[in-house]
Formats: sequence, structure tokens, C-alpha cells
Amino acid sequence: MLVSAKQTQMIPLPKRPGEDPSAEAAAGLQSGMQGAMLQALQTNVQAQVQASATQQTTQQVNEASKISDNIDEAFAKTRVALQAADPSKVPADIQAKSTDSAAMTDFKDYMSKTPEQRLRDSILKDMGITEEDLKAMPPEKQQAVAQEIADRMQDKMKLAQAEKETSSSEKSGTQVVDKFLASL
Repeated sequence: MLVSAKQTQMIPLPKRPGEDPSAEAAAGLQSGMQGAMLQALQTNVQAQVQASATQQTTQQVNEASKISDNIDEAFAKTRVALQAADPSKVPADIQAKSTDSAAMTDFKDYMSKTPEQRLRDSILKDMGITEEDLKAMPPEKQQAVAQEIADRMQDKMKLAQAEKETSSSEKSGTQVVDKFLASL
């Protein structure tokens, strides 16, 4: 029998977890370090996000405050202009802006009329007649137009009353249905 003088190299098999305490301690330290670094990184990111959000909120509040101040200033100037009985007491920049345009004049004229006058004007407009045309007509035609306006005004009032009654009956009908459904 021959015996070989060569020695075979032995490769140690990997140890199972729990067999090498020094390897486990090193792994624990490494994972602990990673956890601490991860936690520090998360804290840093949260602080940056919070600071950014706070800065954005502060900017938005400042912008809203400026807008509110501008509105308050404009309102105060307008109020002063409206309350001033003497035009010489109104600031110059307000006086320059307060000249009435045609639209403003028309609006003020319209708002100064009673609802009946507005309705009469609307009927005249529907008929294609202006106030000047009406005044230029002979008295018989003026009377006929006045009668037509009165008839139309009564018709519109009847329609408005019917709509009011219909809406109130619908409301009461809805209330009855609601009570019925609630009783179920």
C-alpha cells in the first residue's frame, strides 16, 4: 500500500448562524450602524421638508396679507370718496378715477328707477318704442300704448304670482313627501 505524502487542503465549511459569536457581533454592529445612519438621514430629510413647507406657508401668508392690505386700502379710499360731501376733500387720485363713464351713468339711472319704471321701460323696449317716440305720438296712440303697457304689466304680475304659488306648493309638496319618507 502506498501512502501519498501530499496533504489535501481542507477548506473549512461555513459555520451556521450562532456558531461564531465574533461574526454575529460584527454583523450586529454593522446593522446597528446602518440603522443609526438611516435614522439620521430620515431625520435630516424630515427637517428639510418641514423647513421647506414652513417657508412656502410663510410666503403664501405674506402674499395673502399684502393682497388683503391692498383691498383694505382700496376700500378705505372708496369709502372716503363716497362719504365726502365736498369734492375738494377727496384725494386727487380718487377724483381722477371718479369720473362717470357712460356705463356708470346708465347703471345709476337704472338703479334710481322703481321696479315699475324698469318694467315699463322693458315693455317699451320690447315694443320697439323709446320714451321720445312715445312723447311724439298723438294722445290717442299714447293712450293705446299706455293701455298695452298696463295689460302687459298685469300679465307679468299674474305670471309672477303663479310662479310664487307653484314654488310654494312644490315646497309644501316636497315637505309632505319628506315627512312621509321620514315616517317610514
